[in-house]
Amino acid sequence: MFPNNNSQTTSRIVEVIGKATSGIIILPQNPTVDAIAATTSLYLGLLKLGKTVTIVCTSPVQSDLMGADKIQANLSVGGDNLVVSFPYSDGSIDKIDYNIQGQFFNLTIAPRAGFPKLNPNQVTYSYTGGSFDFIVAVDMPNLNSAGPLYADNQTMFQGKNIINIDRHLTNGFFGTINFVNKTSSSTSELALKTLQALQVELDRDIATNLYAGISTATNNFTAYSVNAETFETIATLLKAGAMKKSFKPAVAPPISPVTQGSFGMSQAGTQKAFEQKMGGSIDTVEVAGSSQTKEGVPPAQDWLKPKIFKGGGLV
Repeated sequence: MFPNNNSQTTSRIVEVIGKATSGIIILPQNPTVDAIAATTSLYLGLLKLGKTVTIVCTSPVQSDLMGADKIQANLSVGGDNLVVSFPYSDGSIDKIDYNIQGQFFNLTIAPRAGFPKLNPNQVTYSYTGGSFDFIVAVDMPNLNSAGPLYADNQTMFQGKNIINIDRHLTNGFFGTINFVNKTSSSTSELALKTLQALQVELDRDIATNLYAGISTATNNFTAYSVNAETFETIATLLKAGAMKKSFKPAVAPPISPVTQGSFGMSQAGTQKAFEQKMGGSIDTVEVAGSSQTKEGVPPAQDWLKPKIFKGGGLV
């Protein structure tokens, strides 16, 4: 574990990544825009350094940030083993065979009777069996935040340099290197400092991603965690060509009309039930910021002013 000193920590990150050739960047389950922005920016930056990098997340990620389309669910980096994948339903394959004709290796997949033949347009190819030298965990208080990605592959984490980049108050400093700043306004700010330490030249894509991450994490720079350093970071990103990207907030549930009271009861019905419970009637009705008595007489001008009652000599 390394002490949380920015210059010392980033120097250690530079040392580890400088000696490595490949690594993976892990996202937590259901990552935030800030987490995705920080991760994709690190991914793009490490590619510039000639590293082989894979972004992994067990949750499906939908984002228009540059590099987000490279996020995959499998914990692997390259490799020499060719994997042929296609849609499969239980019992649909009768047999698989192969033969060699001249210089060609032929794989034959025979469908079971009653099932459709394999559609070549649905066949995909990938490589597996590769190894990685380091792991970057982004926006995760602990490794369990990765869900099955960590639970099902714990042996692959053993003996690896784990770079922990986070701002959670509950972060457990689980990495071999912990770049954790619990007062940072966003994880994207820490990602930028990491890239600067690695001397990665910022381009428009990286700057735009980081800008989006910071602006979203800070509710468009209105959060209490925003400080002068945050705006210095934003200035750096804008100078690097960042384009201002906005993300629509989650759609809130529709608000019931004013004519509806609790449990679907109308306002009049709610008032009547209240009067019955209290054994009296409600004499004042407030409409659109004004009040009228039951008889229609307008209230006194000081109606909305605070009242001070005196009695028994006490104020």
